[in-house]
Amino acid sequence: MPLTHRLATAGCALAAAIAAFVVPAQSAPAAPAPTADLAPPRGAVAASAPGLRDVMWVGNNWDGTASVVDARSLKVLKRGINLIPDRAQEIRDIQLNPVKLALFLAIRVGPGEGHDQFVDDMFTTRDGRFLAVSRPSFADVVWVNIRRASLGLPGAIVREQQMDGFRTDHMGLSPDGLRLLVSDSTSRQVIEYAMVDQTLADGTPVKMGDRLRVFPSGETPHESNYTRSGGQIFHASIGRVYTPGDGTEELDALFDPLGDPIKGDRWFQVVRSSDFKIVKRWEIGHELEEAGFPHMSSAVRPMAIAPGSRFLYFQVSFFHGYVKFDTQAPDINGTTDYTLQGVPEPTTGRVLGIVNLDNRVPTMPRDLYVNDSAHHGLSIDRDGETLCVAGTMDDYAALVDIGTGQATYYDETTTGHDYGKPYWTTEGLRDTCWISLSESDAVAVLDTETGEELAFLQVGNHPQRVRHGYVPLALIAEW
Repeated sequence: MPLTHRLATAGCALAAAIAAFVVPAQSAPAAPAPTADLAPPRGAVAASAPGLRDVMWVGNNWDGTASVVDARSLKVLKRGINLIPDRAQEIRDIQLNPVKLALFLAIRVGPGEGHDQFVDDMFTTRDGRFLAVSRPSFADVVWVNIRRASLGLPGAIVREQQMDGFRTDHMGLSPDGLRLLVSDSTSRQVIEYAMVDQTLADGTPVKMGDRLRVFPSGETPHESNYTRSGGQIFHASIGRVYTPGDGTEELDALFDPLGDPIKGDRWFQVVRSSDFKIVKRWEIGHELEEAGFPHMSSAVRPMAIAPGSRFLYFQVSFFHGYVKFDTQAPDINGTTDYTLQGVPEPTTGRVLGIVNLDNRVPTMPRDLYVNDSAHHGLSIDRDGETLCVAGTMDDYAALVDIGTGQATYYDETTTGHDYGKPYWTTEGLRDTCWISLSESDAVAVLDTETGEELAFLQVGNHPQRVRHGYVPLALIAEW
């Protein structure tokens, strides 16, 4: 049996066994909610202030490090920034708790494919001084002093917050840079933290890293994206991606997506930023079936929000392509077909269609898909005309014309570079798309207007999330 298959099988068995006896942690009381919505947002990819450099931060998940790339010149400025300087102490603490140790090992042999997951997501503060990092294997989020970490100085971690559960995942930063959302993977919730020192609308002062509020999620909360105005959050849960039994269409037909007892609740929901009210909650497998696409997964993976926030494009588990969704169109049959923990099916929202992209592994057992992802990475250009796709199990990236569905593929044959397991895409400056190539230990940069591959850069071990951020020019001079 291949090593990857043994690891996947072991991870599924261990995670399933642990899930049978671990009781999810209860949420701690949230701080009082602010009484007003967020301040007017800045652009998601904004020009830096004087004294700062626009950069792209690349998190090397298995290394526990970050690489920094100049967002304009595409030059690697720094590799190997240690984001786990407390690794020895963290592991000692985990080893003293049998439940934490079991989950730590489950992450290693399951989602980590035989490796610890040290860096999942990261965002910088607007002044480029601090970097917030989610660290799945340590089940925490930390705020790191960038200068100290990059120069190897002591005291780099200035704030740490532990999850209620046993793993962290994706994060989301509000457009104004004030609030940070962190998916608490095993506790069916998303936790909001103060990204920086600030005063809430009711006059309450809070410090960087203070816990503020939570909103509920389905099984295994995943990605959270703010709309460009900052007024709403689009959030999805992906269910138990570590379970076995992913392999056949017969199983898909046996279990109705709404009641799948193996994968659990997989919801796509709209959350109001001001008070964390769940405005809408869909079961996407049902919506796909209603639109004529039965037996598809309900797990919404990475998503792209078109300008205006009405139209969405998202990937779902096991599908080589993406789904087009209209959040405002009337429901197809006009009836309430389901209720998800007290939230009825919205009267609006319908699947407009699906777009199939190349499936280059048609005979691969789906149990070997990394965390159920055929594709994991989707972003959209500022004009809403082009999608940038990470074809994870297919070893390609693609630029897709939204109007025509025409795809241009980037792989070893077309570029001369190894495009091993692309795992994330994100927008950069000047119509660029940045793709992490997790198996190739590299990132690729594409021009979404011309279709040119602008750069192929070696970074670190298993690059995963890539985010735009800032670094002070004075610090770069010290590098």
